[in-house]
Amino acid sequence: MSLFDKKSPDPDGYPAPNQDEEPLAHEVDWTPQEEAKAKRKLDFIIMPLLTLGFFCLQLDRGNISNAITDNMMEDVGITQNQFNVGQQMLSLGIVLFEIPSNMVLYRVGPGKWLTLQLFLFGTVSTFQAWQNSYGSFIASRFLLGITESGFIPGGLWTLSTWYTRTETAKRVMFFYFGNQFGQASSKLLAYGILHMRGVAGRAGWFWLFVIMGIFTVASGFVLGFFLPDSFKNPHSTFLPRVKIFSEREIHILCTRVLLDDPMKGKKKKRIGRAGFKKALTNWRLYVHVLITLSNNGPQRAFDTYAPSLVREFGFGALSSNALASVGLFLQIPTSWTFSYISDHYNKRGPTVVTALSCHVLGYIFNRGFTELNGVRGAKYFGVVWTQTFGTFSHPLNIAWMSLTCEDSEERALAMAMVIMGANIAGIYGAQIFRSDDKPRYRRAFSVGIGVLAFGLILAIFRYIDDRRLRRKGRRQSTIGPARTSSISHSNQDSEKVGDKAGSPPSEREDPRRQIVDLVK
Repeated sequence: MSLFDKKSPDPDGYPAPNQDEEPLAHEVDWTPQEEAKAKRKLDFIIMPLLTLGFFCLQLDRGNISNAITDNMMEDVGITQNQFNVGQQMLSLGIVLFEIPSNMVLYRVGPGKWLTLQLFLFGTVSTFQAWQNSYGSFIASRFLLGITESGFIPGGLWTLSTWYTRTETAKRVMFFYFGNQFGQASSKLLAYGILHMRGVAGRAGWFWLFVIMGIFTVASGFVLGFFLPDSFKNPHSTFLPRVKIFSEREIHILCTRVLLDDPMKGKKKKRIGRAGFKKALTNWRLYVHVLITLSNNGPQRAFDTYAPSLVREFGFGALSSNALASVGLFLQIPTSWTFSYISDHYNKRGPTVVTALSCHVLGYIFNRGFTELNGVRGAKYFGVVWTQTFGTFSHPLNIAWMSLTCEDSEERALAMAMVIMGANIAGIYGAQIFRSDDKPRYRRAFSVGIGVLAFGLILAIFRYIDDRRLRRKGRRQSTIGPARTSSISHSNQDSEKVGDKAGSPPSEREDPRRQIVDLVK
C-alpha cells in the first residue's frame, strides 16, 4: 500500500475546534460516480491553470539565458560578472519576499493573489526589453524576483486544499512539469523568436522579453476568469457571481478532503513557539536543506549558461538554444519515472542518492569533455546528461524531508526552510561560471563536482540514518504486541507490522503526516 493511501484510524480523536476552526463532523452522502465526476471537473479546471502559471514563471525566469546568446550583454553594456550579480538579485528578491507573499496569499486567497502575481511578473518581464544599462538590469532582475516570490509554495498550498493526500502527490508532480516544460520550451521558443533581430530595428532578445512577457500577462487573464478561490469562495476573481462548481459538487469536494484529513478543517491562525522549537532543533531537516543547497546551486548555474556552453562548442548562436532544450525535454519522463519509484515503492533515499549521483557524473563529463579538442558531440552529450538529471532530486528531497516531520506545523516550517535554501543556492550558484574561467570553465566544473559530491555524501548519510530508524521501529513494533497479546494476536500484529516495515516509525505513529500538509 502506498504511503499516500493511509488514513487516520481515529479521525474523531481531535479536541474541539476553536472559534477560528471549522466543525469536523462529516459523512459520505454521495455515490462514487458523483465523486468521480466532481473530481474530474476539478482536474480539468485547477491543474491546467496552476501548471500554466508555473510554465509562465519559468519562461520569464529562464529567458535571460537565451537572451545572452543573442549578444544581450554587449547591447546592454554589462560584463559576464555583472550579469551574475543580476542573477543573484533575482534569487535575493525571492528569498526576501517569499514569506510576505505567502502571508498575503493566505489572507486574500490563491485565486486573487496568484492571478495578480502573473500580471506583476509578466509586466516586469516585458519591460526588461527596454533595459539599457547595468542599473536597469539589476533593478529589473530584483523586481522580477520580488514579483515571482511565493508563487510555487502558493500553488502547492492551493493543491493541498482541493485534493486528498492520495491524489495530491501525483498532481504536485504534474504541477512541477509546468516548470520543467517551461525550462525546455523557453529555449526552443527562443530559437524562433531570436530570429526577429532587426524587426523594427530591435534586437532579437528585445522581442524575446516582449513576447514571453505579454504571454504571461494574457495567462493572468485566464487565471482571473477561471481559477476558483477556495471552497468557501468557489468563484474566480473576474467573475465573482459565476458558479464554477454547483453546490453539490462543492459539498462533495470539500467533505471528502476533510474526511481524508480532518486537520485540514482545523486551520490555525499562527504557528506556536513549540512548533518553531521542534523544527529548528530537528537536525535531520538541516541535512535536507543542505542537500538542496548543494544540488540547486550548480543546477541553477548550469541552466543559465547551457545555451552559451553549447555555443562555445561551435554550434550556431541561435541553434544553440534549441539544442540546449533537448536534455530538459528528456528530463520530463526521467523525473516522472524517479517520482513513481519514490512514491510507489517508498524509495525516498535511494532515488535522491541516484539522482544526485547522476548529477555529479554530469559535471564530471563536462569537466573531462571540455578538455577534448574538436569533439563537440561528446561535449554536447555532457550538457544533455547534466540537464536530464540535474533538477528533479530537489522535489524528491522535499518529499523525503516531509516524512521526517511529525506534524503540520513542523512541516510548514521545514518547507519554508528548504524553499529559502533553494533560492539561496541560486545566489551562490550565479557566481560559479565567471568570465576569467572561459571558455572551458575548468574551475566552474571542478567547484560543481565538489559541491554536488558534498550533497551526495549527505544524502547517503541520511539514507543510512533512515534505515537505522526503520530497523529500530520494526523491532519496537514487533516486541510491543508480544508483551500484551496472545500468540494468535501476536502473529496477526506481526503481519501488520510487516506490511509497514518500509515506513519510518514516525509515519506509523501519525498516518496523517503527509507531504500535502506541508504548505498548510
